[in-house]
Amino acid sequence: MVTSPAFSMATDAAAAMIPPPDSLLRYGTPVLVTRRTEKRSPRAPPLQGRPSPPALTGPVPPIATESSKQAQELLNAILPPREWGKESHRWVQEVSSAPGTRLDVVQLQEQLDLRLQQRQARETGICSVRRELYSQCFDELIRQTTIACAERGLLLLRIRDELQMTLAAYKALYESSIAFGLRKALQAEQGKADMEKRIAELEEEKQELERQVSEQKALCAATERRENEKRQIEEKKHSEEVQFLKKMNQQLKAQLESITAANK
Repeated sequence: MVTSPAFSMATDAAAAMIPPPDSLLRYGTPVLVTRRTEKRSPRAPPLQGRPSPPALTGPVPPIATESSKQAQELLNAILPPREWGKESHRWVQEVSSAPGTRLDVVQLQEQLDLRLQQRQARETGICSVRRELYSQCFDELIRQTTIACAERGLLLLRIRDELQMTLAAYKALYESSIAFGLRKALQAEQGKADMEKRIAELEEEKQELERQVSEQKALCAATERRENEKRQIEEKKHSEEVQFLKKMNQQLKAQLESITAANK
């Protein structure tokens, strides 16, 4: 199936037209910024751009135009425009310069509550969804306030930046504390493994010492038994010698008495 260049360009433009996710911050109408990087032939017809908008017939008050332009430039400096699309087709959408009314604030609160419920944001604790939605809501309040009073909007911008810097500092501290805890946990695990290895070595040493004690006890018992047997043998031999000497003494005594009686 052959696709025509016109159909391909239309498809790319339609794909590039898809806006980014909706935000609580009010934006204006997207503007297409076309970038043509291909080289033109000297004989090629001139490129046809977009038709310029018709000129206003009535008088334009210069003060109001200059004031709205300055307000839009200030809004773009505070809340930069968002872009999306491909290289050749880029859509740029600036924040709206329409002033906010009391009804807009009420609708903003209702939209905030609705999106918190739809995206299932946590009511307490750390929640990136809740933080994102409240940040968008605060940016919308800054936009409305800046249109009414530029100085008040700049002060709110300063407060927002300070809050974001404080949150970034707390986030860095939280991440560093997590890294510190992980290092301590790894050190504890490593120390636990070393202690378990040392305990195993001490258990083996204890078993070896107990074996040596058992061998020494057995050797001591055998030596004592052998010495007892030798003592009994020597005592028996000594007793026999004593009995023999007593018997010899009695015999010699009897012979002496008989010789004495014969001499008388």
